[in-house]
Amino acid sequence: MSWKAGLSRQLPVLRFFCCTKSPSSRGVYTWYKDNYEYLKKLNPTLPLQIRTTENAMPAVTTELSFTNFDVVRFMLQTGKFVDGNGSISASRVEAATEYLKTDWPAIRRERWASPGFDPERPHIEDHDPYWKEDPKKSSDLATYIQLKEAADEQLTEIKSGPNREYAGAKNSLIMMQRVDLWCAGPKEVEAAVYHLSRLAIRYNNYEPDTPDYITEYYPGAHDFDE
Repeated sequence: MSWKAGLSRQLPVLRFFCCTKSPSSRGVYTWYKDNYEYLKKLNPTLPLQIRTTENAMPAVTTELSFTNFDVVRFMLQTGKFVDGNGSISASRVEAATEYLKTDWPAIRRERWASPGFDPERPHIEDHDPYWKEDPKKSSDLATYIQLKEAADEQLTEIKSGPNREYAGAKNSLIMMQRVDLWCAGPKEVEAAVYHLSRLAIRYNNYEPDTPDYITEYYPGAHDFDE
């Protein structure tokens, strides 16, 4: 199938979990054995890993690159901004709505407005803790400072819920990287892999690590030699 040929352009890895002796894992184990060689020919750089242990929960997992933007949007869509009394928090909803409007391209562009200085340098508070008091740097980076501080204040408000809703939403997105396949058949396993590949198109900005030279040889069709 065409979508299988594109897995390495969307996913950094596919991991399968199963018990080789358990009937509940038979679909995962069978699909992996039947498709490994074919998928490797289509995606030679994609790791296709299998982890087997006794009584394992059969599943397939991958890695998706979620951002704060994705977490905040998920929280809005699922109504996570609730105060201790059960009512919707208008202030956090407003902060989340404004956060999603943040002009990130402008922040990335204005970050370099002061030649030779990076305000996001690691450990900048140790190297130059008072850089905002420097007239030239503060002038060059005025737009960056305004946009970045607004986004940081909004994110702080978003995370201020009484029940750690932000952490819970983040964990919910992380669980999207896994599909449990208890007693699933091969068709269900294939549907799970397809589902993860579609999620990767949405969330991953993934560039395969293509080698500079050939490291493995895969023979082509036999009729090429005739």
